[in-house]
Amino acid sequence: MSAETPAAPGHNEHYLRVFRRNFRTWRGDRPFWAGLFVLLGGFPIAYFPYANLQIGHLTLAMATTAGAGSLIIGVLLVVLGISLWFQKHVRTFAGVAAILLALVSIPVANLGGFLIGFLLAMIGGAMAVSWAPAAPPAEERPASASLAKGDGPEGVNAEPAIAANGVGEPNDLSGTSPTNGANGRHSAG
Repeated sequence: MSAETPAAPGHNEHYLRVFRRNFRTWRGDRPFWAGLFVLLGGFPIAYFPYANLQIGHLTLAMATTAGAGSLIIGVLLVVLGISLWFQKHVRTFAGVAAILLALVSIPVANLGGFLIGFLLAMIGGAMAVSWAPAAPPAEERPASASLAKGDGPEGVNAEPAIAANGVGEPNDLSGTSPTNGANGRHSAG
């Protein structure tokens, strides 16, 4: 090994650089920002009904009759935000639930935490619903996804199905399949 040979990545690097790179990789694999917005939206919704604001010598108590409802909404939003980070497959459910809880927080929790928590939870919920995992790099894609353009939709195998007994007869006995064009989508009957 010569002096010009680069070191293996992560071998002699500073631990903060390694941590930052690992965190960026972890953050890129999930709806991180959606979870952060939903989590941050839960705090003002849960906090303001129990807050005592001091303005000079004047104490302004925000306690309302719906304090327990706003606490439940706030805690649920925090839990949904954390679940978006660690359970990325529930992103659609968590996003829709965050949007519904944000809407419910308007009449229940002091206009949704004075619209701060409402807006954060709505934006985070919308981001969670719209997030999709990145496509794997080209070298990691399965062979069935590498069809030429015009061969058919991605992921559909254009070869006829082989029977389980290995004889070569198609499994589909109905006479309809995407390969022979008789699947009924383009027929008038």
